[in-house]
Amino acid sequence: MKLLLCRTIILYLCVLFAMRLMGKRQLGELQPEELVSTILISNLASISIESEDVPITASLIPLFLIAALELLGSVVSFRSQKFFNFLSGRPKTVILDGKIDQNALRMLRLTTADLMEALRGKDIFDPRRVSYAVIETNGTLSAALRPEQEAATLSDLQLKVQQTQATIPFVLDGQVLEDNLRWCGKDRAWLERTATANTVLPQEILLLIGNETEDYFLLKKEGRQPGGKR
Repeated sequence: MKLLLCRTIILYLCVLFAMRLMGKRQLGELQPEELVSTILISNLASISIESEDVPITASLIPLFLIAALELLGSVVSFRSQKFFNFLSGRPKTVILDGKIDQNALRMLRLTTADLMEALRGKDIFDPRRVSYAVIETNGTLSAALRPEQEAATLSDLQLKVQQTQATIPFVLDGQVLEDNLRWCGKDRAWLERTATANTVLPQEILLLIGNETEDYFLLKKEGRQPGGKR
């Protein structure tokens, strides 16, 4: 039992290290070669966890070899567009100026229902509103609305903006995000004052968001009443 626990912990840490080594893209929408690497790594790890007769190196060596190949492929793809196209394919336009390209859908083996579902995921319910839509190499849909369909911005309406930065988190589940505080011109002293004003310690804050102004929203951890200042 102890051997199984040790092997599981070692393989878990090694797989985590390998995934971190391959970069943040691996954690998001996967390219084909990234998906293959992820599947192979998970299978290799499970073999050594389940079979105590198999040496742990039998999984670790190919695991890091796959990670190295993924890194090598990423470097070559960065330097060669042809190699990237070979591995990942090319983006394919499916809507142009409000018209659906049926040949492109057939080539991608994408049904109209699939396309409409992807558009709804972008809050678009009428393809005629779309100026340009493309299926990316990772399978996601990117779409741009026609200019007359775009929502008006404050700059379009020539309205004065009171704040220049987005509202971002300062504290998440008791963890202080120092960089975000500095980005909005605030410091630890401001955080302490804000926490004191809400009769709470920084580590007892579930969520604190704000911007460069004095406006913020503070939510205490469960067991206390949420509060804030507007």
